[in-house]
Amino acid sequence: MNPTDEQTAAVDAFHTGSHLALQAGAGTGKTTTLALLARTTPRRGRYLAYNRAIAQDARARFPNTVQCKTAHALACADVGHRYTRRLNAPRRPAWQTGQALGITKALRIADRDVTPKALSNAALRTVTRFCHTADEAITRHHVPHLRGLEGTGLHAQLAAYIVPFARKAWADLQHPDDGAVRFDHDHYLKIWALARPRIQADFLLLDEAQDTNPVVEQIFLAQREHAQLVMVGDSAQAIYHWRGAKDVMTGFDGTHLTLSQSFRFGPDLAAEANRWLHLADAPIRLTGTPAVPTELGPVTQPDAVLCRTNVGAMAQVMTLMAAGYRVAVAGGGDSLQALALAARDLKEGRRTHHPELILFPSWGDLQDYAAHDAAGRDLQPLVNLVDTHGTDAILTAVARLAPEPHAQVTVSTAHKAKGREWSRVLIADDFARPKNNPPDEQTGPPPTPDPIDDAEARLAYVAVTRTRQRLDLGGLSWIHDHPDGPPVGDDRARPPALPQPPAAART
Repeated sequence: MNPTDEQTAAVDAFHTGSHLALQAGAGTGKTTTLALLARTTPRRGRYLAYNRAIAQDARARFPNTVQCKTAHALACADVGHRYTRRLNAPRRPAWQTGQALGITKALRIADRDVTPKALSNAALRTVTRFCHTADEAITRHHVPHLRGLEGTGLHAQLAAYIVPFARKAWADLQHPDDGAVRFDHDHYLKIWALARPRIQADFLLLDEAQDTNPVVEQIFLAQREHAQLVMVGDSAQAIYHWRGAKDVMTGFDGTHLTLSQSFRFGPDLAAEANRWLHLADAPIRLTGTPAVPTELGPVTQPDAVLCRTNVGAMAQVMTLMAAGYRVAVAGGGDSLQALALAARDLKEGRRTHHPELILFPSWGDLQDYAAHDAAGRDLQPLVNLVDTHGTDAILTAVARLAPEPHAQVTVSTAHKAKGREWSRVLIADDFARPKNNPPDEQTGPPPTPDPIDDAEARLAYVAVTRTRQRLDLGGLSWIHDHPDGPPVGDDRARPPALPQPPAAART
């Protein structure tokens, strides 16, 4: 390859031995650049991948002087192997584990009865959240917030009850041979982190640094006294804060460089991406490759439809199937099926174990919460979908999903689309337009929309940069009329396109 000027600057900085942070925009060749660095030195390094698939792909791209593994793989080799017997233990319901920990009675908080099953689920999720942090011990802020108990005082009551059981569960997990709590991979990663491990390498390469869990950040940064640290990522693609991930790049103590030349798309798409980068107050702007003629405009037969939510994805699956498409869902349909099964349980008068809906005793209770409680408005699309189609129709649609290689179109949330790319992409219509603020008086100025939230701008940036050939802005077209989003080119706002079935599907 002929490195760009930016890649050459990264190589030069790497050779000085400085700790290095590379802000790399969408399609700018992050992993290629890291492999380039590794090939310019005889020193031995470690590449820390975001997941196993990325690690396997990297092994074919890096020299044999660099080991490519996930943080979990390193932890397993060091301490996780001691827990093999517990890792292979059969699954058991959360309520059984809770019962073994001593959770046997319901807890009354305000006007809600939190069942032992809900309490057990919360205790185990508390342990999981703790494992993703750099904290030394389980405290109240690790306890998850439950739907229906959003108030600060209500959550404090829940946390005071849950923390002792979560600590008991964590103590149970320290035993290698047997215990009441099912052992998983995040548990040995946390045990390893608490042991302050030393990774033997001359340099460490951290990929997808903008979505690093604090526990991995802690392990990585602790090596800076004996190893050169290089992290690469895109702060504008930091979209997992809600799951505990942390953008470790912005405050990193080291040399900061950028990769801004995107090889995935052309100048028109780069201009659209830069609109969202500006709104997200990102530290980078992109340049497209002129030889890649990416277009913006209507897409009637997309390769991928990108949605804001799982509920939006479910609605798209049903619409596309009704139009005759063979449809796949990125990552599979398990999350859609879980939501539909939870809704069916509630409609049939049973409580559900789904963490989003676990406190609702009935479907009617969820309907009221979604319609009348501000904290539940985001559940209204689920209620509408189920009330319109019924859970059986949704479950039937999920059962008919095709594997991606055999599908005509892939439906994905924007979160699951990160790291992916397709030729023709349509943005679905569940990306919410900012609400208008009414004028103070009837004769006052016209209403103005709310500012665009940084997190929503980052998610939109991820969505619009998944395409190589043509992008239909669809559900994000409102940006052209928003005062914070000046138009790019001549494309104007219009209603989202509904894809038509391909000719083959109509015969």
